[in-house]
Amino acid sequence: MSARLAGVAALPALPTAALPDASQPLALASVAELRAGFLAREFTPSEVLAAVLDRATRFAALTPFITIDEQGATDAARRADAIYAADPDAAVRDPLLGVPITVKDLIWTRDLRTTRGSLVTENFVPDRDAPAVSRLRAAGAVIVGKTNTSEGGWKGDAGNRLVGPSANPWNPSYTAGGSSGGAGVAAALGLGAIAVGTDGGGSVRIPASFCGVVGFKPSFGAIPYVPACPEGLSHIGPLTRTVADAAIAVEIMSGYDPADSMSTPGQGFTDTSAHSSPRLRVRVASSLGFARAGAAQTAATHRTAEMLAERGHEVVHSDLDLPDLATTMMTLWAGHEAPSYGDDLASVAELLDPGLLALIEYGRTLTARQLAQAHSDRAAIRAQLHAALDGFDVLLTPTMPEPAFALGNDAPPSASRVPITGLDWTPFTYLLNLTGWPAISLPAGVSEAGLPLGVQLVGRLYDDARVLSLARDIEAASDWRSAYPHLNPTIHP
Repeated sequence: MSARLAGVAALPALPTAALPDASQPLALASVAELRAGFLAREFTPSEVLAAVLDRATRFAALTPFITIDEQGATDAARRADAIYAADPDAAVRDPLLGVPITVKDLIWTRDLRTTRGSLVTENFVPDRDAPAVSRLRAAGAVIVGKTNTSEGGWKGDAGNRLVGPSANPWNPSYTAGGSSGGAGVAAALGLGAIAVGTDGGGSVRIPASFCGVVGFKPSFGAIPYVPACPEGLSHIGPLTRTVADAAIAVEIMSGYDPADSMSTPGQGFTDTSAHSSPRLRVRVASSLGFARAGAAQTAATHRTAEMLAERGHEVVHSDLDLPDLATTMMTLWAGHEAPSYGDDLASVAELLDPGLLALIEYGRTLTARQLAQAHSDRAAIRAQLHAALDGFDVLLTPTMPEPAFALGNDAPPSASRVPITGLDWTPFTYLLNLTGWPAISLPAGVSEAGLPLGVQLVGRLYDDARVLSLARDIEAASDWRSAYPHLNPTIHP
């Protein structure tokens, strides 16, 4: 292990078109490696799916899934087998043909149960795909199943009253994070090359940091969010084992859709093949002023900054001094949850997670003035953060102040619960939902207790390609993929 990266070996990244390393499980292959193997007839989509389903059974106790669609995935993989065998030209045109993926159970999937982690909707089966899902299907992806989430994605842990929480693949005594916690487990353990999640306050980046994978929240509106989220905080984004796979996923899912009036035209995401991005000026901040990362996360951030400096980037350590926006975030969040269930709230109250019910009820106490002030504060922080990046290309921060906390809790013991659940434990993530800027969490070593640490790269709105380029630089110098084959957690009964 490299001392410089605290447990993450600094090895060259794998070539884009390489076949999978024979020493690694086939289920852990990247999109490019799977495609190369399919086209070379080294293995088939059905063989890869079988490996994925075997691992899903092996690690079922970690609760990555709410629903596994074995029959649907098997049928899709067999169709892909036939295309690779009979029509290689068509196979080349479909960039995810035969590639297994998972979808968070908040996102609509046609003819596949979408529970939203709720007893209220545990039997809901949509008659249509969300635009992101329809685009992935059109690209040939094989949907293995629906990953675990907190009810409605309301908290930063994936626990719900349907199946319970998702356990951390590095140590199942700890949480996988959330609300896309099942997606974090799926990405780390090879239950699909791409795990599609959602992020309204850090719900992609929290589990990415806790599970030691890549989690990318693209610019707001890049991927249509349908049914739309009126609070303007929620993004769809992937969790993957490589930066390139995250870029491919977002490239396919992105672009305007009339069902989401806040969605935007597509932009380029996949130009991450070069091992070095142009020389960039990077601001490094382990403190936001109102919140500071712990020692382990700060050290991981500084090690990453040193690595970027070694690769020719200009790195400036300069902490931020921003106002505490937990109340602003909570007001927006609760205020837009307030209409949930309309006049029928009392009739479903006993079925709801008590925390979600409290959030909805709190939202119904807010005034128009409080909501208007929160939107005004949000506009102000966008301007402040834009000024803070004046003269810089990218911001580097810890993803989380601390590593994962104990399984079964909604938040770590340090959370202030202002007023329902403590947002102070994830300040580096929710800040970027207020701005809508692109942010990616990357593995950055492990703590003394053996739990993953993450760092976050942030760019200005629609500067996603630059963020991905710099992320690729970090990946090229720190081959975290070597850790995944060794994840074999002791499953607690």
